[in-house]
Amino acid sequence: MDSFNYFNYFTEIEEYFWRKRGAHLLVSPLDWAIVETWQRAGIPLDAVLRGIDSAFESYQRSRRGASRPLKSLAYCVDAVLDAAAEKQEASAGAGPEVKRSDKKAEPFSREELRNFLCRNIERLEQAARGVNSSDAELAKRIAQARESLAGIMPLLDSPADLDLEGFERRLSAVEEKLSAALLAAADEDVLVDIHADLDKQLAPYRRRMSAEQLSQLERQYIQKRLLERFGLPRLSLFYLN
Repeated sequence: MDSFNYFNYFTEIEEYFWRKRGAHLLVSPLDWAIVETWQRAGIPLDAVLRGIDSAFESYQRSRRGASRPLKSLAYCVDAVLDAAAEKQEASAGAGPEVKRSDKKAEPFSREELRNFLCRNIERLEQAARGVNSSDAELAKRIAQARESLAGIMPLLDSPADLDLEGFERRLSAVEEKLSAALLAAADEDVLVDIHADLDKQLAPYRRRMSAEQLSQLERQYIQKRLLERFGLPRLSLFYLN
């Protein structure tokens, strides 16, 4: 996957899904969590899009497809995994890929990256102030995440080529630590409500998913909802746009 598609993974899938179902509707938190499980599993963008095509074809042949539009990416999970497996098998028989040494333009300018970090640093500062009186430990963890982002900023001032994937790994590490702190701080009633909401949304699709898929999806969904609840931003470059 080239650099542009790699860091526009979410946007490209979202827009493709919009076009396939013929309606520019907001993608649900569940759908975003599903895309995150694909991204973390390293499923290439073209395999995801082929899987979505296959799922829509299957759905349209079904009795439900004649009367109701396909509303969730949850229906596409199996088809996407099948497309990813087919791509992997095809790649295994194609021999080693010839790498080109042509220098490509960076998918994001240094200014875009700097603005992204600055926005997230500001939001982390605001969130830390907002929870400081109610949960000093969580405020401390949020402040630490803010300091970590500020510590990444000097990488953008280096004249050397930016290792964008290394930059992304740093951001992901900060986000993972922050998510763990949110989970530890969350009230049990809040977690129960999040689980109940997820169960309701997954009910029509649960039989189509394996236990591993459900477990991964649950982790991503809870992370997303907790970040939203505390007014915290996503730190990954996948959310830059």
